[in-house]
Amino acid sequence: MNSFLFRSMIGIFFGGFLAVVITSLAIYVSDLETLKADVFVKNALGTIFCGWFFSVTPLYFENESWSLLKQTLYHFITVLILYFITAFGIGWFTFTAKSFLTFTGLFLGLYIASWIGFYLYYANEAKKLNEELKEW
Repeated sequence: MNSFLFRSMIGIFFGGFLAVVITSLAIYVSDLETLKADVFVKNALGTIFCGWFFSVTPLYFENESWSLLKQTLYHFITVLILYFITAFGIGWFTFTAKSFLTFTGLFLGLYIASWIGFYLYYANEAKKLNEELKEW
């Protein structure tokens, strides 16, 4: 429970930080002088929500009674559904066949690349730890 609360706080704060950075970049790039408050709040809350669920869903990978495949499938399905609902609900993407397929392809590509990166990182860490244990 402590891990869930800690990750929740980190995700919420990171999402808020990301919302401010994205908004600042949008203002800087487009030379906007004013923002629509409702649009800003809607997008900020969406980014905060994404920060939260992307930080707590890796807890699936800490369930050692599940296989890596089951952990990955639960994580993938959870973040896919939550991100789809958020992105299409807020209007980050329009809900058309073309945007749906494009979004799904991008999401899948980024997910696979991230998964492989984390897998290789943790496999390398495990290898280092095993080598250190052999030296003892």
